[in-house]
Amino acid sequence: MAKQTHEPLLGAHVSTTGGLSTAFDRADKLGINTFQLFVKSNRQWFAPKKLTVEEIAEFTERRKLWKRSGPLVAHACYLLNLASSNPETEEKSRNSFLKELERADQLGIEYLVFHPGSHVGIGEEEGVANVVKGLDWVHERSEGFATKPVIEITAGQGASIGCRFEHLEEIINKVTQPERVSVCLDTCHMFAAGYDIRTAETWDTTFKEFEKRIGFDKLVCVHTNDSKKGLASRVDRHEQIGEGEIGIEAFRLLMNDKRFKNIPKILETPKDEEMTEDYVNLKLLRGLIAT
Repeated sequence: MAKQTHEPLLGAHVSTTGGLSTAFDRADKLGINTFQLFVKSNRQWFAPKKLTVEEIAEFTERRKLWKRSGPLVAHACYLLNLASSNPETEEKSRNSFLKELERADQLGIEYLVFHPGSHVGIGEEEGVANVVKGLDWVHERSEGFATKPVIEITAGQGASIGCRFEHLEEIINKVTQPERVSVCLDTCHMFAAGYDIRTAETWDTTFKEFEKRIGFDKLVCVHTNDSKKGLASRVDRHEQIGEGEIGIEAFRLLMNDKRFKNIPKILETPKDEEMTEDYVNLKLLRGLIAT
């Protein structure tokens, strides 16, 4: 789990336009103590070149100088599909994920979040089995890496794997090195997948099931997003905090549930280049904390 801190761990996904180290500039502007970034283009299978010694040193030095000490989260390429049985997709996904894990590890980033992918019609059981095999393949080739792969819950759109706690539980239980795998929850994805978190009662019910199946010791990140679409819609569309179908109460519960205090809560809501919406959402979330 994330290390203890006096302030709740609250951040956002920040751009790296201008170089990886510029992420710290944007994080400082937002006044956040944790953040998420891409370690390469999220729309390409592979980075055009390896990280240079200078890039790694610069990022490491900026991390040392950073006044806030929360963990960092990287998000893997959106093209990945470890659940696929297509040989070409399987090979590309495994190799791409391994390369991203290596980049994150070189930069000292604690977690690499990834979407498990789509079974593309072969069925959930085989899709989950493919994710397990893919993670085992990656783990065999990344011994000694400190960065942990982190499975993100999905909205269940199309033939997505990972929209149920059972999927995540099964993957963790079946990989050869379960201690290396953690979980990321996304409030929009959970809600769209059918987990109601809008009231204290449904919040309690949902996280009792999460604790039973997975456990908070496996939770290392929460993507903190409202949803444009309704409960069980299985549509992944993020919305500004309190302006979507989830509503403000769920985020009040999140910000005051002690089990989440030391878990990075990362905004992935739509925003302009000036991060205008991030400022608004962060202020709103901080204002929900009971004094």
